[in-house]
Amino acid sequence: MSGFVRRFVGGSDRRVGLFVDGPNVFRTEFDVDLDDVRAAAAERGRLTHARLYVDERATPGLIQAAEAHGFRVVTTSGDVDVKLAVDATAAVADGAIDVLAIASRDMDFKPVLETAAERGVRTLAIAPGDYGRSDALSSTAHEAVTLGPAE
Repeated sequence: MSGFVRRFVGGSDRRVGLFVDGPNVFRTEFDVDLDDVRAAAAERGRLTHARLYVDERATPGLIQAAEAHGFRVVTTSGDVDVKLAVDATAAVADGAIDVLAIASRDMDFKPVLETAAERGVRTLAIAPGDYGRSDALSSTAHEAVTLGPAE
């Protein structure tokens, strides 16, 4: 572990960064609700970052709904995973967040969660349903949440 130590911040004083892997979370087979994703992260503190990462194939409806639910939509022409991982790691390195929440089913984010934990940042893996859960993300994060279908 590095010599970097972060002061523990509890309850609503915690700054939470929510980074959502749109192509892996918002698929018809998962039926995930934007409010559920946001609420899972907001239970850990005050959301200071709520970002939904999408590629150029994202529907205008998803983008509009995400913005209406308070997400900043980040559209990439390349790999969504790379941009999300870089932004999440930067938020951790900058000391901008106390809790890192990643919503995805992709184990590619395991190193991001490990880096955050090494720097004293609490981590949360949000899975889009049992079928979409990554055991690697769930076991790496301090906490894991599995969302159910939207009602």
